[in-house]
Amino acid sequence: MPQSIWMTVLFAFVISVALGPLFIGLLRRRHLGQQIRDDGPAHHLKKAGTPTAGGVLFLLAAAVALLVRGFYTSLLGMALLLTLGNALIGWLDDYAKISRGRSLGLKARNKIAGQALVTAIFTGLLYFSGHYDPVVTVPYSGFAINLGWFYPVFIFIIIMATTNAVNLSDGIDGLAGGTAIITLLAFLYIALESGHSDLALFCAALVGGVFGFLIYNLHPARIFMGDVGSLGLGGALAAAAILTKAELSLVIIGGIYVLEALSVILQVISFQLTGRRLLLMAPLHHHLELKGWSEWQVVTALWGLTFIFALAGLLEWLL
Repeated sequence: MPQSIWMTVLFAFVISVALGPLFIGLLRRRHLGQQIRDDGPAHHLKKAGTPTAGGVLFLLAAAVALLVRGFYTSLLGMALLLTLGNALIGWLDDYAKISRGRSLGLKARNKIAGQALVTAIFTGLLYFSGHYDPVVTVPYSGFAINLGWFYPVFIFIIIMATTNAVNLSDGIDGLAGGTAIITLLAFLYIALESGHSDLALFCAALVGGVFGFLIYNLHPARIFMGDVGSLGLGGALAAAAILTKAELSLVIIGGIYVLEALSVILQVISFQLTGRRLLLMAPLHHHLELKGWSEWQVVTALWGLTFIFALAGLLEWLL
């Protein structure tokens, strides 16, 4: 891996670690604490009031690292747009929760409208930059599909699915951050292999920023990433997949997010059709908690599973 990639990771990491205590102190003074769902695991209620919106910390660290690097391309700009655009929506959601003193933030239709706007701007820039390519390759098959006019809709589906799935995984200390680092490293490798050093630097900056954030987010967490962090990371992963033309590889590499989202979908379907729940609680990580697993056991197990998914998605690039 080029030295510049490692330096970007290290620089973002140092910024995140250095600013962590200052940022946590600021959030405490502003009383920007997490609101905990009443219908979640009972032992999570003690986490109420823990500073949230920590995603600002690693996004800022990543942005500064890229700025200092002084390397700018249209693809990097579009990746940042999708990341920060979704992060802004997440921040508004976090602020709504904090100001109202409850765990419900923006209305679903407002979040969807905001993400649709960000997606439209992203897709327009992609088209006019000359990087627009409606051909999607199915992993391991060599089979390619030209989606034609449906491709913008496909982009929107990817962004919506990824941001919401990453958001669902943000329910236990360190889970979303750790899985994001692994998936971003996978796309960093894909970016290098496909000749996109700009996107590799983008992934590297976020890896370093999130790694530094994890120091304060591991159990017991001193800060949560909030929706600003989870939606931002979801936007970053979607951007990396779309811009490297590895859209469907995201389904494999981000398999842990697919499992988390499916656990919620199947739970709802089962309850509506039969009146019975498949899991003790959805998403999957809460089910494992209620089965008696400690938070650390759940997190490390799902990190390990994410690593396996990442390797499975990278095999065609490695062989």
